[in-house]
Amino acid sequence: MTAAIIDGKAFAAALRQRVAAAVPAFVGGAGRAPGLAVVLVGEDPASQVYVRSKGKATVEAGLAGFEHRLADTVTQEELLTLVGRLNDDEAVDGILVQLPLPAHIDEQQVIAAIDPRKDVDGFHVENAGRLAVGEDALVPCTPLGCLMLLKDQLGNLSGLEAVVIGRSNIVGKPMAQLLLGENCTVTIAHSRTRDLAGVVRRADIVVAAVGRAEMVKGDWLKPGATVIDVGINRVPAGEAGKTRLVGDVDFASASQVAGAITPVPGGVGPMTIAVLLRNTLVAAHTRAGLSSPEGL
Repeated sequence: MTAAIIDGKAFAAALRQRVAAAVPAFVGGAGRAPGLAVVLVGEDPASQVYVRSKGKATVEAGLAGFEHRLADTVTQEELLTLVGRLNDDEAVDGILVQLPLPAHIDEQQVIAAIDPRKDVDGFHVENAGRLAVGEDALVPCTPLGCLMLLKDQLGNLSGLEAVVIGRSNIVGKPMAQLLLGENCTVTIAHSRTRDLAGVVRRADIVVAAVGRAEMVKGDWLKPGATVIDVGINRVPAGEAGKTRLVGDVDFASASQVAGAITPVPGGVGPMTIAVLLRNTLVAAHTRAGLSSPEGL
């Protein structure tokens, strides 16, 4: 068996096109474009690349982008003051504070300061709680993107057994909640799980989000399982100083057992920014008292 490749790059491009196609109707109703504010603190290279990609995608989708770059010496009070101004800015529908933040800033306090209606990352405790009890919420971008890929690949997920490897607030926990909402039987596995391979081997759906390069092997998988690899890890590429990107799943062995699998890169990664744009558009409609467009 050779697994079908789940093309997250193509799906994300289509989602971005749907967002862009829906923007003119919002502009006609609200008299302005949906607005996304991104706050970057410090000079972290990976964060800078990610913010640039977000800015480019925002413009291409027809959204208004507001970028705020702050020195890594910014105080927590100064950052919270900026968040407060963005909360009050009617042109801003979504606020994203790029993580990680410098060690002297309390990330949870910053997240808690964001207006939940503008929390397009879906990290605010109010949105997390609404997701947990099955109410409408802004959902973290990466797990929502994973769910979109799963439903596109499998259709109805009801009754399937799913294992989520990883229990972070950013991916693991919301991913489990989303799968429960689709009537899956869900297990959250983690570093303390006994017989992790045996737990994974039961699953029709495996979502790996643990941050360990190529940890999940092909012989861990149930034949025909659908595998969503959230991991992004850099490992040596052979030549001195060279690296390559791999996921949390050993793609070479897993692709010989799985029914479908996301590659790294080109799988889950492109979905995160596409869903961020989608969340911003949904937040804009909610704030304007408009129904969200279909197909998002």
